[in-house]
Amino acid sequence: MQLSGAQILVQSLKAENVEYVFGYPGGAVLEIYDALFQLNKFKHILVRHEQAAVHAADAYARVSGKVGVALVTSGPGATNAITGIATAYSDSIPLVVISGQVGSPAIGSDAFQEIDMVGVSRPCVKHNFLVTDINDLTVTVKKAFQIARTGRPGPVVIDIAKDVTQAMAKFSYPQEDIFIRSYQPVLNGHTGQIKKAVQMLAAAKRPVVYFGGGVVLGNAAQELADFVRLTGAPCTATLMGLGGYPSGDRQYLGMLGMHGTYEANLAMQNADVVLAVGARFDDRVVSVPAKFLEKPKKIIHIDIDPSSISKRVHADVPIVGDVKNVLREMAALWRKQELQANEAALAKWWQDIESWRARNCLLLPESDVILPQMVVKTLAEVTGGDAVITSDVGQHQMFAAQFYPFKRPRQWLNSGGQGTMGVGLPYAMGAYLADRSKDVCCITGEGSIQMNIQELSTCFQYRLPIKTVCLNNGYLGMVRQWQELYYGERESETYFSSLPDFVKLAEAYGHVGMRIEKPADVEGALREALALKDRFVFMDFITDKKQNVFPMVGNGKGLDEMVLPPHMRERKADSDVNDVHDRHYDTRSVP
Repeated sequence: MQLSGAQILVQSLKAENVEYVFGYPGGAVLEIYDALFQLNKFKHILVRHEQAAVHAADAYARVSGKVGVALVTSGPGATNAITGIATAYSDSIPLVVISGQVGSPAIGSDAFQEIDMVGVSRPCVKHNFLVTDINDLTVTVKKAFQIARTGRPGPVVIDIAKDVTQAMAKFSYPQEDIFIRSYQPVLNGHTGQIKKAVQMLAAAKRPVVYFGGGVVLGNAAQELADFVRLTGAPCTATLMGLGGYPSGDRQYLGMLGMHGTYEANLAMQNADVVLAVGARFDDRVVSVPAKFLEKPKKIIHIDIDPSSISKRVHADVPIVGDVKNVLREMAALWRKQELQANEAALAKWWQDIESWRARNCLLLPESDVILPQMVVKTLAEVTGGDAVITSDVGQHQMFAAQFYPFKRPRQWLNSGGQGTMGVGLPYAMGAYLADRSKDVCCITGEGSIQMNIQELSTCFQYRLPIKTVCLNNGYLGMVRQWQELYYGERESETYFSSLPDFVKLAEAYGHVGMRIEKPADVEGALREALALKDRFVFMDFITDKKQNVFPMVGNGKGLDEMVLPPHMRERKADSDVNDVHDRHYDTRSVP
């Protein structure tokens, strides 16, 4: 029996075991939406903006480990999706985004709602396709899913001409993966390089394991934990790696980088051997590579994407392969060769690290107003550290990363690479649909939430019981912080003097709204909101307007040149604990 191209597409998505499609209809995809209605093969979530469709599909993929799917129309529908596609691309999230296109004869004629989606999306996709022949449709869908989820994951765009969705053909979906000659990811590390790596780590005096989002995406958390415990080395996570190692473990030093912990940054800077696992030494982690390498160190770098290795920091031992496989092979070789860490040197290294950790860089000051950090800490307490946390972008994002103790992978969702404001709410939507067994809390700010606040309507339609924690300081907080520290406190266009009443706005969308203004009311409000299991709750916490995120590594600074929180600036910096390199760490405060 012959099917239309639209019906073939729906059947193809079903063959890929798609559970949800997030989308918004329009002229170029009307046949597809009609096929969705008639065939009823999976659930469609109607968002209120195409950007939110891609963000929600992105979050679904992050939590479920499956490929997320979004469906948008041509022209502005496709361009609205670009921000979500770029966000997923930067964070290596497996997505298939299907966009409608004008009919094949009209392509290139400036037809109504025509945009060159292949050209527009090319810089921010893993791959893209334009389908102008119905006979190419099933093979293209198969390739798209295959490319999206294998190797280093990423978004793939399928742009489908409208006449393809109307044409008729027999449906036959490929059962096996398609051989793509130019795309053959390497999964197993080179045996010789693995041998060099374990021997180098065993001989290290000051080893550090530095891991990123590749551990989460590669489902390698258990292998990472096994190897870290085997070596006795400290470990530290990037923003994207949070949850890849249990936060309560002694060997875990917290997040490193621009707003990383004091102990993580100093350990990374002073290490003599760094094992990088599924991370890429980006500018928010090591800032200036030359400063990072001022103190000699050997770099072992494991990544499935060869282009990520030695991109910013030269790797002495590069290992291309799936991090799960490589870590497993490294642990097996360590045991087989009965390697032992340099116990005396390691004990001295841990002594230094514990002295840095004792400085308690995340100590909170006393306050008569609500501190945003205190809200996050309290949220962690009342949820038992077990909730799925999504965040928008800004100070609240960093406070969430610093103060929520993530226990497991796929528990923390944020835009790490692009820093996309507005992701938090649609992320929470996709996260809840991927796993309804956990509380889903969106930590946001009064600036970010307004970027996609129309999705409150989607949450009402589908009865998504998300808990939104708005840390409202009346500013674009991170921008204001930089203006305070580096622009002479000139607050240019960062103060919101016309904010909406978020409680009334939430209620207007059919949700529960709360405003919390006193520190004593924070815990009670959170418990009350979490007890409303079947309701969306918007909590507007009126917080301290001038709290900053510390520690902080400014532009052009090294990891040992942190701007420290006030309680650490009061003490003379680190000569008493810097026995390793016999120099003072730069603990300069505000320039």
